[in-house]
Amino acid sequence: MKIDVVHRVLKLNDEFAASVRKRLLDHEITALNLISAPGSGKTALLEETIGRWENRGQLAVIEGDPDTTLDAERIQRAGAAVTQINTEGGCHLEANLVQRALDNFDLDAIELLFIENVGNLLCPAGFDLGERFRVAMVSVTEGADKPAKYPKLFRSCDLMILNKSDLLPHVDFDLPYFEHTVKCLNPGVPLLTVSCKTGEGLDSWMEWLRTAVASTAKASQ
Repeated sequence: MKIDVVHRVLKLNDEFAASVRKRLLDHEITALNLISAPGSGKTALLEETIGRWENRGQLAVIEGDPDTTLDAERIQRAGAAVTQINTEGGCHLEANLVQRALDNFDLDAIELLFIENVGNLLCPAGFDLGERFRVAMVSVTEGADKPAKYPKLFRSCDLMILNKSDLLPHVDFDLPYFEHTVKCLNPGVPLLTVSCKTGEGLDSWMEWLRTAVASTAKASQ
């Protein structure tokens, strides 16, 4: 019975995700589902991205958080449209929540939507949100074994970001092991090494985003 319940929940979520995906494609919006553990630097990366994007008015962010609006307030100060989803202790976002959050935006004005998922490497990986791309992030302070311990996320991501690279000289992080594990789980996935502190890798991140936006425009034709 429990298995049947789980299957029904996932099936319903997939139906909502398909609806979200169609709605976004109809408006030529590139949506990214950004997944990481708490404290890996998702919001800091988004702040840097907003500051570097040519037209901030074309960016929007859905913030997933168990309780507070702290990250949404940071995004708002950075200059992008933002909608907060509080899960009241829930460990992930679901597609029906994203569907409702879209009603708060002028979709005709947006070309790039970031969905900052609840900080968690496990639960969010099981729920399609209707995104076009899934981005997994790990910071060097978390340890090099995260892909091996949470393989579902890393098998399903379209881009892997290793954040806080400026701290590599100061932490015990086995970079070759990390890179090898990622490649074994997801051969060919791009891996960007980034520091929001020094700017390392941010140009490559911005270029990846522009390519992603262009691919959505082509797919919607």
